[in-house]
Amino acid sequence: MEKLRHVNARRVLDKLAVPSEPGLTNAQLMLTNHDLKPVEPERRQWGPWNFVGFWIADSFNINTWMIASSMIDNGLSWWQSWLCVWIGYLISGTFICMTGRIGATYHISFPVVTRASFGIWGSLWPVFNRAAMACIWYGVQTWIGGECVTLMIRAIWTKYNDLPNGLPASSNTNTRDFLSFFLFWLCSLPAIWFPVHKIRHLFTVKAFFVPVAGVAYFIWAIVKAHGIGPIVHQGSTKSGGALGWAVVSGIMSSIANFATLIVNDPDFSRFARKPKDALWSQFITIPVGFAVTSFIGIIVSSSSAIIYREPVWNPLDLLSRFLDGANGAARFGVFMIAFAFALAQLGTNIAANSVSAGTDMTALLPRFLNIRRGGYICAGVGLAMCPWNLLSSSQNFITYLSAYSVFLSSIAGVIITDYYVVRRGYYRVQELYSAQKSSPYYFTAGIHWRGYVAYICGILINIVGFVGAIGKPVPVGATYLYRLNFFCGFLVAGGTYWTLCHYFPIPATSSRWMEVGDEAAGVSYGDEEGGGKNWNLNAED
Repeated sequence: MEKLRHVNARRVLDKLAVPSEPGLTNAQLMLTNHDLKPVEPERRQWGPWNFVGFWIADSFNINTWMIASSMIDNGLSWWQSWLCVWIGYLISGTFICMTGRIGATYHISFPVVTRASFGIWGSLWPVFNRAAMACIWYGVQTWIGGECVTLMIRAIWTKYNDLPNGLPASSNTNTRDFLSFFLFWLCSLPAIWFPVHKIRHLFTVKAFFVPVAGVAYFIWAIVKAHGIGPIVHQGSTKSGGALGWAVVSGIMSSIANFATLIVNDPDFSRFARKPKDALWSQFITIPVGFAVTSFIGIIVSSSSAIIYREPVWNPLDLLSRFLDGANGAARFGVFMIAFAFALAQLGTNIAANSVSAGTDMTALLPRFLNIRRGGYICAGVGLAMCPWNLLSSSQNFITYLSAYSVFLSSIAGVIITDYYVVRRGYYRVQELYSAQKSSPYYFTAGIHWRGYVAYICGILINIVGFVGAIGKPVPVGATYLYRLNFFCGFLVAGGTYWTLCHYFPIPATSSRWMEVGDEAAGVSYGDEEGGGKNWNLNAED
């Protein structure tokens, strides 16, 4: 009987396993599957205009709108807020291009990139950390998408706003909002099914439709207010040091909004035809696209101050007010703009969260998970959490973004320093999939202690300030450091990593710049310890 149960359990596990090459060792099965291998030429279908469309589509989202508007709410003038956006997203675009080049050159994803700097097995923690954050952020984006659904239904059926509530007050939500959240979540599931190299078509559609709706919203708000409002004429409510730190906060909020995409850009850039396709297309489009969206958000918020005698920083709240006493034409306009925002949330959620979480989970359990399965697990976690608590106010939203960047900035600092400074662009790609002790990325028991020391140092520099950000008394110096959290985490982690590698050299580095790229393609492995077979990185399952 015991033997029968063992056989049945084995059959179930075999059915759950994703396709893999026969004869691989357990170590190899823990390091690779089709979604983790370098992208073969047939799937490298992203050209420069695909990246342009991707970022135009991603820039028109509610988070970008809210960040710019919340800067005004924090005491900046409109032009100071807009300047913060330009600077913040220009810096973000630079970081994106730096991590994206790794993927575009070697056609490997973020989980595989981390193996070079954190070790074959040590990479699992940064990957898990990134996957967990992606799942949380997926829930946040889905909740915002649910608000779009609420507006769409209200534009058609006005009584939906008065839907009876059957949830307790302790839930911090109501039946109407949760139902809309669930509907958006449900409608998002089909988009997770498509492979990454084909999902670019969704971003192309979004890049055309959503900006048009955003401009229409912009014009509608100005016409409704009979002007652009007082905000564009008022100065900053802060001066001196308070003004300087408000500007810093605005810049850092913009960067924090990109923290997830900075580390996971290789997940998309690996599908680039050549490295150049993922360079200027991203570097130029990111600051321009996000600055335009932020400008629209600023002007619309300014116009809302005329209409309602107070600036409304959330575009969905403003659309909701537009529905009060609206005629048929106005309700149709709200429906179309809300639909555009819902499409924007869907695209952003797929790009920044489900694909990233799916790729990360593939690395955590490659024998049983691929990007598609991981994406659906991410969606399940997003459904089970309580994202509405993170969006209760402008300050809570900014605090969450800052906390989010604390962990990811250290990872980015280690990865970028390892690739550009320590290794000078040189990877032995085949060794990134090897669990042999002789592998240059095996380090100590598969863990790179230098990477972990640097990672922890990058977090520690910000941890006291983070405690202060959530309301606990801390020294004022820690508060100032925390206001520069991404840079502090990045520079401390990167500097520590370089120092450790300088005094304790690591293998597989180059004394000159040497990106071998496709020269590493087509390699095969020898047998792993304990048996195995030769297999080719470019072979499809």
